[in-house]
Amino acid sequence: MTFHPGRIILSLLAACPIAVCAASHDLYLAASINASSRVMGARGEALDGIYARGPDNTYGHVGHHLPLLITLAFDPRDSTRVYGAGLSGVMRSADGGVTWRLVTGWQETEPKALALDAVNPDTVYAGLPDGFIVSDDCGETWERREAGLPERGKYTQTLQVDRTRAGRVFAGCETGIYLTEDGARSWGRVFETVDTVNDIQQSPHDPAHWIAVSQSAGALESRDSGLTWARLPQVPSEKALYSVAFDPKQRGRTAIAGWTLGIITSEDDGRTWTERNIGLPPLHRVWRTAVDPDDGRLYAAVYDNALYASSDFGRTWKAIGMEASVIRNFIFVPRAR
Repeated sequence: MTFHPGRIILSLLAACPIAVCAASHDLYLAASINASSRVMGARGEALDGIYARGPDNTYGHVGHHLPLLITLAFDPRDSTRVYGAGLSGVMRSADGGVTWRLVTGWQETEPKALALDAVNPDTVYAGLPDGFIVSDDCGETWERREAGLPERGKYTQTLQVDRTRAGRVFAGCETGIYLTEDGARSWGRVFETVDTVNDIQQSPHDPAHWIAVSQSAGALESRDSGLTWARLPQVPSEKALYSVAFDPKQRGRTAIAGWTLGIITSEDDGRTWTERNIGLPPLHRVWRTAVDPDDGRLYAAVYDNALYASSDFGRTWKAIGMEASVIRNFIFVPRAR
């Protein structure tokens, strides 16, 4: 199959319900199937890499086998240019995923996070197990930019670029949340933790509002563009929290996913939170969550189980495919007009 950002591949086309065809975003998953039982390097069907949602709401593997694909980042000016963070390093495709080129060296492997600067998309940021690299020329060349990061404790699990200001980036590391305002030339810690910050997200409605989730420090919130952070007291911190998602359509709705916690949601801008696990597997090992920007559907990726969806913001859940999967990220891509 061939991967074409901006449109679903022809081999997935089927009867097209009006509600699906009216969507303004395509959904791609960075995922593995039967990841726990596969042997690295073994021959057989390529089941690691990119999965695309078809018009009939089923998911199919597309493109090449991409081991341990963590996430994708699309150039907002041209969706045929796409970057991938995988086992070997940062990859780049200039033809919509038909072919890929590894653009980092042997010292920059297993990136955990990847993002483009929305204000200056030539700049690509990547978080590594041992620090941070940046490219200012669409991935042609890379350099370490770690001034202000600790010598030990700069393992970077997540990063998020402020969509309103070029060069302003948050990194979630194993020792806290770090902020750069000059394109990673210098960093400062804005919140200290004793273990990993797993996800950081910016509200689509208020650019000054940010939420981060962590391994054991619970959920953190900033209302001043990330300069100061405080615990969200109603969100449990006994177990790891892995993912946070704002609803792009309806202001005030937010979801958090965690290990054994499952899904908790807020519909009042984070003032109160409610457990929403009816219909999810009993262990509630939710790895990632996302909200569909077109219809507000809430997704839960249950580790080594399946993809679940809720049309009532978590009050009830239904499995919709991707059985025996590990979904590492949801990537929504605006369709070309």
